[in-house]
Amino acid sequence: MALNPPERNLALVPPWERDGRLTHPVTKSVKLLADALFERIASGTYPFGTRLPAERHLAEEFSLSRNTVRQALDLLESHQAIARRPGSGSFVILREPAGAAHDQAAPKDVEAEANQNHTPDLPARLLEISEITGPLELNVVRSIVEPEMVRLAVINMSARDIARLKDCLRGLDTVTTSAEDFSHWDLEFHLQIARGAHNPLLFGIYELIDHVRRHAHWARNKAQIFSPNRIRDYKARHRAIYEAIEARDIESAVEFSKLHMTEVQRDLLRDH
Repeated sequence: MALNPPERNLALVPPWERDGRLTHPVTKSVKLLADALFERIASGTYPFGTRLPAERHLAEEFSLSRNTVRQALDLLESHQAIARRPGSGSFVILREPAGAAHDQAAPKDVEAEANQNHTPDLPARLLEISEITGPLELNVVRSIVEPEMVRLAVINMSARDIARLKDCLRGLDTVTTSAEDFSHWDLEFHLQIARGAHNPLLFGIYELIDHVRRHAHWARNKAQIFSPNRIRDYKARHRAIYEAIEARDIESAVEFSKLHMTEVQRDLLRDH
């Protein structure tokens, strides 16, 4: 993806452009990437609380080195647009679009609110759960939470939310054999449903589930969990859930979600 300077819409102008200063010198590529990511944040493509794509995925999307991506994220963080949490990723903490009237202390207040609401800042005891939670235990919790999460998503998702979910489905459709790529889009698909439910507490709960699913000891088992045959089957199940949500068919969406969790449970039992 080619990087070009964003349009001069004042609502999308980065803070380093508005106040005429950079917190530290950066290359042109770093600045252009930071500008592009800030435009996505300010326009709502990456809304408040969103976990940004991983550095590797951003590097691939923009055809840049991971070091350039890392420096662009540093710039965004230094201007309170994102908060970076080691081992968990980068999260949007800018609630209002750029250029909106706000007090100078607002970024700190917003970050404090984000720190209360996002999984990376939950008490250490909760984060340690990812170390001791097994696949079957995780799936039991998902089986309890996700059908009702899907129910709320059908009711509350906006057209924009559904479009973002469709983007995740397109990402899934591009994968045939890569367990890592399928895992990425699978996680994003379910996280987008959680966002679309528009229930902050439920989203916070699902972020903890998401954090457990992204933990390193799970990553080692991706190749076994997401074999090519399962990727094919799981893609069909995700499409069924998406189509039911798009059709605002609550009963079908919930039923497809339950069926998906049941099949995942069977697959896990076979692996054990």
